[in-house]
Amino acid sequence: MKTYIQKKQMLIALLVIISSLAVLSFINGNGIKKASAADPLPSWNDGLLKSSIIDYVQKATTANSKGFIPVEDRIATFDNDGTLWAEEPTIELEYAKLAFKKMIKKNPSLAQQQPYKAIIQKDKAYLATVDESTLAAAILKSLSGTTEEEFEKSVKAYFDTVHYVIQKKIHPVIDARYQPQLELLDYLRSNGFKTFICTGGTIEFVRSISVKYYGIPSEQVIGTKLQYKFDEDSRTILREGKIASICDKGGKPVNIQWHIGKIPVFASGNEKSGGDIEMLKYSQMSKYPSFQLLVNHDDAVREFAYQEKNNASINAAMVNKWHVVSMKNDWKTIFSTP
Repeated sequence: MKTYIQKKQMLIALLVIISSLAVLSFINGNGIKKASAADPLPSWNDGLLKSSIIDYVQKATTANSKGFIPVEDRIATFDNDGTLWAEEPTIELEYAKLAFKKMIKKNPSLAQQQPYKAIIQKDKAYLATVDESTLAAAILKSLSGTTEEEFEKSVKAYFDTVHYVIQKKIHPVIDARYQPQLELLDYLRSNGFKTFICTGGTIEFVRSISVKYYGIPSEQVIGTKLQYKFDEDSRTILREGKIASICDKGGKPVNIQWHIGKIPVFASGNEKSGGDIEMLKYSQMSKYPSFQLLVNHDDAVREFAYQEKNNASINAAMVNKWHVVSMKNDWKTIFSTP
């Protein structure tokens, strides 16, 4: 039989091995870098914001803490464009432009019809007189008429070939992801949070890459939805050129309710169009301690510097005491691949 001292030495050795494994960093099958236990957010500069995030998560996961949140209520929602990846230009809009060109090439007669003719010729005078819904319907027509399987195949082919320009350098689109946010997603999930994307983009577009790009399953993507119809002959669901629900501004809390049925305790968006203000305000209505994170695009050297004309998002952050990310000051690195 092993003596008490031998058993104690074995226990200490085992703890050392476990500790050593815990601090190892690795890259999972999705290409998402996972941080070490010693520093769960290595791409974030040390400071008040980083410590506030870690402090919030620690309290949320400590049973005897006043900030404890049951696992089933640890819901986190993230906007996509400008929050998880770059949006200058918006990646889905570029795909829509390509789909529109393909539609016109396939149906040349459309090029002589309005509003298609005006869109192609960039007729500002005509476009200024047309209702936005009419223009949206014209664009959406190029994204409809297919099955979801066909659409997803088209989107994945697009992501396999398209490139993104970051500071005059050409990159695969996957490089446009923000490394600090990838670490944050992983950190939250490793502490029992369920992470959702809540985007103004179309839900099907983001679903096609959500697992590979963010480690988020397709059923945890919330977004603008097109209408569908069931084709009895083929027994398939077909996309229609009409919007069922817009997931932007006040539509984000509505879609979160439809999709999750719970108020997120952690919500992250960005400033540009004011589209995430309502989601962050909604998060503050949780009965549990909540955390709101707004990304400020203030780094013209490493990314793109821009702001809203009315500064609505930053002003809302000040009034509601949200945490604001300065990309320039809070992030050591910005993109997943420098």
